[in-house]
Amino acid sequence: MGISNWFKKIFKKPSTRKIEQAPEQTLHPLKLGLAFSGGGTRGVAYIGVIKAFREAGLHFDYVAGTSVGSLMGAVYCADLSNEEMEQRARALKPKDILTSKIAFVPNKTEKLESVVREVLGGRTFQDLKLPFTAVAVDIITGTEVHIDSGDLAKAISGSCAVPGIFNPVDFGDYRLFDGGIQNNIPADVVRDMGADIVLAVDINPTRGYGTTSTKYLELMKAALRILMKSNSVKGYVHSDYVLKIDLSQYDQRKLDNVDEMINIGYEVTKQEMPNILKVLGMRVPDENIKETVRRLKIMQKRAKQIAKEKKLNRGETNVVG
Repeated sequence: MGISNWFKKIFKKPSTRKIEQAPEQTLHPLKLGLAFSGGGTRGVAYIGVIKAFREAGLHFDYVAGTSVGSLMGAVYCADLSNEEMEQRARALKPKDILTSKIAFVPNKTEKLESVVREVLGGRTFQDLKLPFTAVAVDIITGTEVHIDSGDLAKAISGSCAVPGIFNPVDFGDYRLFDGGIQNNIPADVVRDMGADIVLAVDINPTRGYGTTSTKYLELMKAALRILMKSNSVKGYVHSDYVLKIDLSQYDQRKLDNVDEMINIGYEVTKQEMPNILKVLGMRVPDENIKETVRRLKIMQKRAKQIAKEKKLNRGETNVVG
């Protein structure tokens, strides 16, 4: 079967079924998932988001996070109080995390890991009150890695290790870099964990803008923003609702405006709460999203098969499944 005919077969009958036409009851209560995006120090805004969730009585069954989203996702699953989160955010300084004062010399991750371990009180994955997955990328194999066991602080450090800013983190057989290289909004990860309805929070919705500068550092930063934008698309595809919080006025490498960012996260979430509650209150999953996810998985499986066939045709023996 040709590629064009294969695509026609996959997409010949798009789902148009509406929620209102679904059965009145489901066989089991729907499971809710929460995905936290990356976004550097803007992640302190998640404290306000979590506070608004708690005031609304929202409870999630599965949580995943990328980069700073992995840290705040673990904090949420650890059930730290609003006051403790705010106090720790206000006390944190860049010098507590960074080790290098020389441009283009990446920071070691020992201090980052130490801060994460302290914030989480030494908790492990097993100590968390909700199932949680940290998303990173293994630079050795070039694959996305979903971590839900092992050293929690080290896994989060690996998920936060932005190339060029930090050294990679060795985690078992993996050498981890920031999960945003491949998946900046891990809504699909939460869905694979078992969630029927997924809410994603994106604290960097304006990512992807370029630069007129010819300076090397500015060019590299622009390239990374563009990369992160392309790797955020599937997060929107797999989400039933994306809560977008624009923090573009704040430098995602600094911690000068902690209270302002927390307040913005809180106010935006409160404002969007009616829409959030409407989505999370659905009686059945969105059939259109389910159908899209099914098709994407078929396409991914077929792409791997094609890659294998090409390698075999070239006579390569190191085929990876």
